[in-house]
Amino acid sequence: MPANHDPQDTPGAAAPQRVPGRSQQAVALAGFFSLSLAAWAAASVPIILHSAGWFAESAKAPWMPPGWMFRSMWMLLYAAVAVAAWLVWRKGALTGGALAGYLSQLVLNAAWPLAFFGLFPVFGGASLWAAFLVIAALGVSVAFLILRFGPVSPAAGLLMLPYLSWVVFSSSLNLYSAIHN
Repeated sequence: MPANHDPQDTPGAAAPQRVPGRSQQAVALAGFFSLSLAAWAAASVPIILHSAGWFAESAKAPWMPPGWMFRSMWMLLYAAVAVAAWLVWRKGALTGGALAGYLSQLVLNAAWPLAFFGLFPVFGGASLWAAFLVIAALGVSVAFLILRFGPVSPAAGLLMLPYLSWVVFSSSLNLYSAIHN
């Protein structure tokens, strides 16, 4: 007859993972939405300050969508990223590389408009190439997150796919601007 065995009594055994309570989950989700909102707000400042200036007169890709589409898409994408990170956090897996990737993509996403819109008046076309490097790094960061989030939570991985698609699309717009301005 097998003995009753508690895995916590065995040296080297993994401790059972504590599932966060509903209130802790709600606070965490609000925190992820707050981080996304902060990144969105930081990214919006250089766009607001410069979209009617040099950017209005610049050469734009023929496939450039209207401005309202950018605002709408980015709001949806930031929300999806917040939910994806929360889903991974709930499983205790938003640590190490996944956490670094999550924070990196927030920083890179906020840095891109600064490089593209904000630095153009100072550095001209060179800022558009710098912005292209930033958005390329953002694409790599998002792809990394898909690979890290997907195995932990398939829903989180799927929530990140539109983000990667939009970053690739936005990269094509950035590249066109860098070549033609």
